[in-house]
Amino acid sequence: MRALVINCTLKPSPAPSNTEALARVVAEAMEKDGVTVDWVRAVDLNVKPGVETDMGAGDDWPAVHEKLLASEILVIASPTWVGRPSSVAQRVIERMDAMISETDGEGRPVAYNRVAGVVNTGNEDGAHHVIGEIAGALGDIGYTIPGQAWTYWHLGPGAGPDYLDEQRGHDWADKTGRAMAANLVSVARALAATPMGAPPE
Repeated sequence: MRALVINCTLKPSPAPSNTEALARVVAEAMEKDGVTVDWVRAVDLNVKPGVETDMGAGDDWPAVHEKLLASEILVIASPTWVGRPSSVAQRVIERMDAMISETDGEGRPVAYNRVAGVVNTGNEDGAHHVIGEIAGALGDIGYTIPGQAWTYWHLGPGAGPDYLDEQRGHDWADKTGRAMAANLVSVARALAATPMGAPPE
């Protein structure tokens, strides 16, 4: 089984990413459960604006799309900026919109029988809003969102320290991340054993 983590930080590599640090807690728990985890830092790529799988010359999204189709589990990891998902996360979701009309050989949307969850970090409040926006979009696309398939860390309200610089709250965020990983893997295995069919006409 494979998982893909798309880190939607605004920081290009090799800058340290608080969002990646918390997402790694989830990834390591999935790896201990036998899942192979791939990573994408979307800001490092030329992800063109649009709602098609391939927006033409120079577009790096088609390779990410291939990774999405090769993975049973997806984690979208986004920081909070002005109380909302990052602009990079929004770009990723917009490009994933094309998957709604893509179907497999049995007429199912390609996101069916795949699960997804959300990781969020920030030094301001808004975590539940960010999680709700991203999880709602992923559900629209066709992903199954298991119960409690999310974790977050922040010390809001207002500006404050970063996840990598502050240990307060790590125990809760990391424990919740490990629970998220277990729920994602369990539901992914259940769907593999008993897959959803194509939507009725």
